[in-house]
Amino acid sequence: MTNFSLIKSVAPCLEEAELEDLLHYFKQVLQVDLTGYKRPSLMRRTLVRMQQVGIERYPDYLDHLQQQQDEVKHFLDAIYINYSYFFRDRPVWDQLANHIIPQLVANKALDEPIRVWSAACATGEEVYSLAILLIEALGVEQFQQRVQIYGTDVDSIVIQQAHQGHYPAHSTKHIPLALQEQYFERRHNYYCWRQEFRHSIYFQLHNLIHDPPLSPIDLLVCRNLLIYLTTETQLQVLANFYCSLEKNGFLLLGKVENLITRPQLSLFTPIHRQSRIFKKVTQAEQDDKAS
Repeated sequence: MTNFSLIKSVAPCLEEAELEDLLHYFKQVLQVDLTGYKRPSLMRRTLVRMQQVGIERYPDYLDHLQQQQDEVKHFLDAIYINYSYFFRDRPVWDQLANHIIPQLVANKALDEPIRVWSAACATGEEVYSLAILLIEALGVEQFQQRVQIYGTDVDSIVIQQAHQGHYPAHSTKHIPLALQEQYFERRHNYYCWRQEFRHSIYFQLHNLIHDPPLSPIDLLVCRNLLIYLTTETQLQVLANFYCSLEKNGFLLLGKVENLITRPQLSLFTPIHRQSRIFKKVTQAEQDDKAS
């Protein structure tokens, strides 16, 4: 149990060199590479975690990490923002439902597969939201025959939770009641994704920085991750997304994320700025821009 009186009395201190030493420890000893994350965010969250456990000095916290087996998980929980809910930012989902998914379907022959990737999916609400939109657009039979939705995350705990597909009632409040009844079974205080719709949904561990991208993908959703990455790492991830997407593929980012630099815009062009929806720039379009 957290000692809140102790939290108030501790003012942790962490030097930049000590943060780098901590990142080195995670990378070399624990094989967890956090070096692609922005340092101010890492510094802030590390200090918060040190305060939560009532530790003021970095050497003491490093010793705590090494001695307390559960602390690594708690620290990574503080770094990874595993926060999501169904149909987060509803206008964005309306844009997907009314414009992007119909266009995606129109680009495909009737027997062609449709592949969707929710990257950094956390506990999976975004994945199931995408599934609902696609079932509504295609019908159950076409969805089961043609659609493949991949949900990936670097955190094995949240991937396991996403695969289970069990959610407390409060997390489904943004789902219309009719859709709740259609896609979920009520079990005690939980809403559970129906078994008949699981066939097309796959969850797996994946590190966006180090693992090869999934491909070929028609719609790639990665919301509220890039803002935590360094500029160099952002471009690396975007380059992987570019390789992942089909010729007419779409990319959806978070509402506070945008692509504004020349290298970024050489890969993707905005088609709906307010919703942060982008389209892959084809090689021909890149050649036209360069000429």
